[in-house]
Amino acid sequence: MTLPGIRPTFFILFLAAVSLMLTALYFEYVLKQIPCPLCITIRVCVILGGLVALSAFLQNSNGYARRLYAVLGAVFAATGAGVAGRMLWLQNLPADQVPACGPDLTYMLDNFPLLEALDILFRGDGNCAEVTWRFMSLSIAGWTFVACAGLVLVNLWQGLRRSPASSGWLN
Repeated sequence: MTLPGIRPTFFILFLAAVSLMLTALYFEYVLKQIPCPLCITIRVCVILGGLVALSAFLQNSNGYARRLYAVLGAVFAATGAGVAGRMLWLQNLPADQVPACGPDLTYMLDNFPLLEALDILFRGDGNCAEVTWRFMSLSIAGWTFVACAGLVLVNLWQGLRRSPASSGWLN
């Protein structure tokens, strides 16, 4: 079995980001799972990583630019994995150590300076510690961590693999 070339792999990364966002929207609008501030942060990371992958696919570059796209995609995915890891940590704290629930993102952005709002956002709160759904014993944060870690690995592989001799669609 031949692995997909560099360009199609970037397109697959873009489709993975789109799939993750569609899943998040399904959870929000169909299953009525309200996203916490950390969830929104992860969504931003996934969207940015998807846009990087789409740009890499459209540019179809090799060499330095391909590696730069792969590193950027890995950074966004690793940031998403780190935020999901923070959510997992909050979810596994004893009940008496969970931080109090804070205001929603819109309120924070309207009423706090940007850096302070971002600081509050990245710390998370009691809303982020609430587990409302599980599949195979992993919460949404757990599955998000797995997905983002997978995106990191594929992006790193994209940056380290050798460029093919030709640059067609299948290479």
